[in-house]
Amino acid sequence: MKKVLTGNFTAAYGAAAAKVNVISAYPITPQTTIVEILSEIVADGKLDAEFVKVESEHSALASCIGAQASGARTFTATSAQGLALMHELLHWAARGRLPIVIANVNRAMAPGWSIWADVTDSVSQRDTGWMQMYCENNQEVFDTILMSYRIGEHPDILLPTLINLDAFFLSHTSQVVDLYTEKVIDQFLPPYNPEIKLVVEDPRSFGALTSPEYYYEFSYKMHQAMIRAKSVIKDVGKEFGETFGHRYDLVEPYRCDDAELILVNYGTIAGTAKEAVDVMRNQGISVGSLKIRYFRPFPDEELRDALKNTKKVGVIDRAVSYGYAGPFFTEIRACLSKTSLPLYGFIAGLGGRDVSLHDIEYMADTMQRKEPEDLIWIGLKHD
Repeated sequence: MKKVLTGNFTAAYGAAAAKVNVISAYPITPQTTIVEILSEIVADGKLDAEFVKVESEHSALASCIGAQASGARTFTATSAQGLALMHELLHWAARGRLPIVIANVNRAMAPGWSIWADVTDSVSQRDTGWMQMYCENNQEVFDTILMSYRIGEHPDILLPTLINLDAFFLSHTSQVVDLYTEKVIDQFLPPYNPEIKLVVEDPRSFGALTSPEYYYEFSYKMHQAMIRAKSVIKDVGKEFGETFGHRYDLVEPYRCDDAELILVNYGTIAGTAKEAVDVMRNQGISVGSLKIRYFRPFPDEELRDALKNTKKVGVIDRAVSYGYAGPFFTEIRACLSKTSLPLYGFIAGLGGRDVSLHDIEYMADTMQRKEPEDLIWIGLKHD
């Protein structure tokens, strides 16, 4: 059935549809209603799960780690400073090979104190070993929660996932979302039953002291699992499309085949970029949009393939790596280092500033008129 839902409601419904066993909850704007809705779902008896109220985001992830290690499927949600407080345990969850799922409502980091969209919070966690994906719309939020459990729990992967949705642009904005029948979801996502888990009758130790003799190889295996995840993401996305009608991949090109200019983007900016592309195409401008869904694992091969026929590439970042450039831009430049493609780095939308059709048209115009630059600030008031 179809429902009109905010992104936060959609995330809660996705976790419930995945039949999570443990929900760990701590409020932070603009994520709070995700766990509030789940508390009501559990209290009403619609989901058989433990709802754990904790004293901080650090504790929220700690309780997920303990529950997941015992064989439970777990979920929590957070934003910005809350995700930063989880930083220590993000490493612990990933290196513990625990496929936890977190819905992170992207919010700018303070100070100045902000509750609006910016992806600095999640990009700052790119080296923790979590898979990271960015949602364009609420349908993608629901679908990706289901797929993330299926991908992360794959015995060849066993890695956690951070699902990112822009504050207010998705979290508090209502859209039509296609919800699926319980029977079909259960067939797609069977119960979590890991081979190795904490069991009283069969005691084991997790996360014990590890000498250099083994730690190095553990890191290698974790990296290889992240690389393998790319093919699993593709397979699961294809199966999801065949089952539910919405197909997903690591990247999503839009009118890129014959485009002379391609703007690479992610999150809700992707929807605006597609509209801007249509407007510019009607004006005779040969431009396309390439949405990155997964930041980790990084889709290097897919990016090179999608960009192989274009003449210029622009990257729109809703974050900045201070003292250098946009974080997605730097990754894409490394990915394209063996090519001679001119690359433009655009910074836009920090702290929830709107990124309009006009802004994206201006970026394309800049690519036509000027030589490439690493750092081009869009919409600065002093300009």
